[in-house]
Amino acid sequence: MPMSIEQGLHMARGSGETSYTKNSRIQEKAMFQIKPLLEEATREVYTALHPRIMVVADLGCSSGPNTLRFVSEVISIIDRYCKELGIPHDHPELQFFLNDLPGNDFNNLFELVDQFKRSTTINHQEEARPPYYISGLPGSFYTRLFPCESVHLFHSLFCLQWRSQAPKGLKGTGKTLKDKGDIYITKTTSPSIVKLFQQQFQKDFSLFLKLRYEELVFGGQIILTFIGRKYEDVFSGESNHLYGLLAQSLQSLADEGLLKKEKLDSFYLPIYSPSVGEVVAIVEQNGLFNMNHVKLFETNWDPYDDSECDVVHDSFRSGVNVAKVIRAVMEPLVASHFGETILDTLFKEYAHRVAKHLEKEKTKLAVIVLSMKKLNQSRYPSIVP
Repeated sequence: MPMSIEQGLHMARGSGETSYTKNSRIQEKAMFQIKPLLEEATREVYTALHPRIMVVADLGCSSGPNTLRFVSEVISIIDRYCKELGIPHDHPELQFFLNDLPGNDFNNLFELVDQFKRSTTINHQEEARPPYYISGLPGSFYTRLFPCESVHLFHSLFCLQWRSQAPKGLKGTGKTLKDKGDIYITKTTSPSIVKLFQQQFQKDFSLFLKLRYEELVFGGQIILTFIGRKYEDVFSGESNHLYGLLAQSLQSLADEGLLKKEKLDSFYLPIYSPSVGEVVAIVEQNGLFNMNHVKLFETNWDPYDDSECDVVHDSFRSGVNVAKVIRAVMEPLVASHFGETILDTLFKEYAHRVAKHLEKEKTKLAVIVLSMKKLNQSRYPSIVP
């Protein structure tokens, strides 16, 4: 049956070994990749609008250190830019809203915010820094979150691959023999089910754009970074392998009687990893934004593998690292459907299967970065290779 994202989706809480806080280095590496676009967008917004109070929203902020890295980066960009303009003491006030679903670990996040405030006070005692204020904002970004034309800059990191729910059309249909065991799209997934995933993405992403358009000021900008796929062929997606191995691991536990096969047959991930072409088509079809940049880059599955080579040198270690990342993201969703008792066994099996896969093929995630501006007129985007 369809699974509401609000019911089961949040990253693994706390700061333990399997927490999102300890396993979000892929997101940190992605933030490094988008720094030039973030700097460009932030400067352009400030130059065009000169807001005395600049409102910045991080959608799907989660609770790890990357949220505060984003906040710190925006503060630094504004600080540097004001100094370059010769107005080092005339900063705008910065209002940050950190948004995520109500199940997010806001307690952990607010502790990190408190640590961040104390560290910036100590480190910049002699400097005039932009005054800033940080607030938490629970709620789905598939709903209205802000008053009309009130936000200057939106940012979202590794969230837009999540759907508002698993495809609605799956309710009550069950899986065909061909689709048994699937939790996402594989090479053998029925075209009808693939179409449902694509339709859910089109519906959700169009809604997301409409909502953000209403909330952005004219001249405001939005930067979205999310997991996509490198090629247009929907069956070729890198995410297909990643989630396919998780499906195989779940199937293995079902075969051993550790979970009910009926439970597996009713489970689909509320995810879709689009191609750049699909993303651009929806943005152009909606006609609400000018696209400044569309960029695709790749990152190794193993967040601690920074090499550019095509060989995984320690597949066992990489398998464990990848399993920790996926567990940090998927654990609450899996636990809400199958129960918590299978988690350790499941992700040990998953680490083993990932290691075997990486022995044969070093696979990377494709990441899409989209930078857009709210304007009255539209133009074609600059596609960045």
